[in-house]
Amino acid sequence: MVATAESARLALDYIRTRMEKARRRFGSPPDAVDLIAVSKTVPSEEIVPFLEAGQKHFGENRVQEAKDKWPALRDRYPDIQLHLIGPLQTNKVRDAVQVFDVIETVDREKLAATLAGEMQRSGRHLPCFVQVNIGGEAQKAGIAVEQTQSFVDRCRNTHCLNVVGLMCIPPDGEPAGPYFAQLAELADNCGLDRLSMGMSGDFEVAIAMGATQVRVGSALFGRRPSKV
Repeated sequence: MVATAESARLALDYIRTRMEKARRRFGSPPDAVDLIAVSKTVPSEEIVPFLEAGQKHFGENRVQEAKDKWPALRDRYPDIQLHLIGPLQTNKVRDAVQVFDVIETVDREKLAATLAGEMQRSGRHLPCFVQVNIGGEAQKAGIAVEQTQSFVDRCRNTHCLNVVGLMCIPPDGEPAGPYFAQLAELADNCGLDRLSMGMSGDFEVAIAMGATQVRVGSALFGRRPSKV
């Protein structure tokens, strides 16, 4: 069912209330956590009610999908912040730097170098997060935990990327808290103060462990259709 302005406002209020309760419970400062509305696979007409309700931060997984639907939305809502939260291929870097405002999935040397070159060429020096494979899962993207600090250093010092934080997706079916705590410790060791972690099912736990932004999709837009 397509969201209305009222249903979008209610959904956002519900998530923000839960975020606020988690912040108060665990001592996070006011306004310390941004809500990233994950709008992947959601058509433009279903995003508009959330924009009308005042949501500013959105996350997309695919460069081409974002390129197709967000320029027209930006014309009407120019103050949004669009986050790339899915894997980035090097051949999509030019489009990604043009379309997005934040890159959250820097996870390998070649990608860091390509991003640096395109940002220098375009003059768009976007904030970046390094994605960490926090569970050491073969099927997931992300830099290995033990390589994170040296990779962050190279991103900053060799490639001159504006690395502002770390991002992770914990393993399915396991308690997320220990993985979030580990990411927070890694960030501290790297001198970073931004943590992108927590999704619809565990964002309150992420806030407890120090998240500065949570990525919420299905709790706002409903479940996506299963892949065939």
